[in-house]
Amino acid sequence: MIKALVFDFDGLIIDTETAWYRSYLQAMEEEGLTFPLELFCRCVGTHDDELIAYIAEQAGSDERLARIRTNAALLHEDMMRETDAREGVRSFLEDARAAGLGIGLATSSNRAWIDRFLGRLGLLPYFDVILTKDDVTEIKPDPELYLRATAALGVRPSEAVAFEDSVNGAKAAKAAGLQCIIVPNAVTERLVFENYELRIASMGDYKLANLLSELTKLVEGAGGRAFGSGPA
Repeated sequence: MIKALVFDFDGLIIDTETAWYRSYLQAMEEEGLTFPLELFCRCVGTHDDELIAYIAEQAGSDERLARIRTNAALLHEDMMRETDAREGVRSFLEDARAAGLGIGLATSSNRAWIDRFLGRLGLLPYFDVILTKDDVTEIKPDPELYLRATAALGVRPSEAVAFEDSVNGAKAAKAAGLQCIIVPNAVTERLVFENYELRIASMGDYKLANLLSELTKLVEGAGGRAFGSGPA
């Protein structure tokens, strides 16, 4: 029985990730440098150390690196200024609240970043539990965020469904024992997801109750094995 939903944030509730890729791509190209999508995608939903190291190596100097990062941040802020939640997010949150489901958020970003956007979008009141990188020792793909979120919601991991857009996030959810629905964005739709129950293009294509009913049937029909295991 599904008792709670746990949402990722970046790229899932609001697509900050595609905006970050486009921002760094433009900032790097303005310096005559390349910014490979595959490298960016490896860092989605987890540490960005590899990404920062690549940019620093390409920049070749602290001054140039600072200029790239400043320009990318300004471009991102401009792109996100009028960006709304992804399609269907509000309806899912409203329906989950009406159905009496627990609602959590588990993100590898920090709390200040989350509050900035959830506050602007008016979505903060929907969440019973919010767990960020500030609350854990390890971020995704480690399962700690999801384990802490389900514990705080008072449910077993098997009674919760994670909504994720990244490979690292899906790995974390499945390692914690949650069922997982992936909703890729314009960047992560290119990635290969290896373990999940359902993949949908948009939350706007479904009513929450119908989606959860479909999920339950698939899991029961698979005898508890992950429907959709293997490359997608």
